[in-house]
Amino acid sequence: MIQDLEKHIFHNEYQPVPPKKTDCILYYEKHAVLVHTSHDMLTFPSFGELEQTVPDIYKDYVYLFSIDETCYYLVPSFCPEWAPDFTLEDISVFRTLGPRKHAFALITGFHLFTWYQTHRFCGACGHENVHDKKERMMLCPACGNTQYPRISPAVIVAVRNGERLLLSKYAGRNHTRYALIAGFAEIGETLEETVKREVLEEVGLKVKNIHYYKSQPWALSGSLLSGFYCDLDGDDQITLDETELAVAEWFERKDIPYEDYDVSLTREMMLQFKKGLDV
Repeated sequence: MIQDLEKHIFHNEYQPVPPKKTDCILYYEKHAVLVHTSHDMLTFPSFGELEQTVPDIYKDYVYLFSIDETCYYLVPSFCPEWAPDFTLEDISVFRTLGPRKHAFALITGFHLFTWYQTHRFCGACGHENVHDKKERMMLCPACGNTQYPRISPAVIVAVRNGERLLLSKYAGRNHTRYALIAGFAEIGETLEETVKREVLEEVGLKVKNIHYYKSQPWALSGSLLSGFYCDLDGDDQITLDETELAVAEWFERKDIPYEDYDVSLTREMMLQFKKGLDV
């Protein structure tokens, strides 16, 4: 999965040290990221590459995190024209390009970028926030209100019916990949209750024997995904919520339409079922 960095180590401790020449700049515009792509690999602009043409590059930065000894930063004043060898690409490039540590940095940085963009002002009094010096936090200098990065709990649900698995496609999406039932936890419910509610709401089915599989941070939705396998409880007739899903259907193990794992928890759970490893 995307967070499996093998020998590399992700450090999410907030340590806003000044950038080095080899440290990376993550620049985003809406749903695009500035990268250089070559031979199925991606790279980001570095401070050292820009220090001759942009002498002030080291003065305006927001520390994000580090992987191994490389730190990653946002630069609020950054202009794409400063890095002519780099282009804005849809952030979905993380799905197919390596190395894995850069793909993970790309979407984790996007999570923080979108959070900073939507928390410029205090939610209590409306005053402009400032970056805290000690924590990854936005602080209101007027009323003292604090805001931390938002992480929303959500579930991925693999519903089994004997030797069949329920697969679905989202409504109103450009991509056409099959996926599992998914949804965010609501106030006052456990994750197991979220599993039951989401399945009932989206496909009209009841489930039992709910058991946890794995979790995954998923930056595109600002969420922490928890994967669960469960079994159908009763009738297998699907009643589709067409506002959420375009299609939902049962697949035999051998007919699961993928052969290889990718970066997502959803794909891993589907292939674990296909290979009989879901127990």
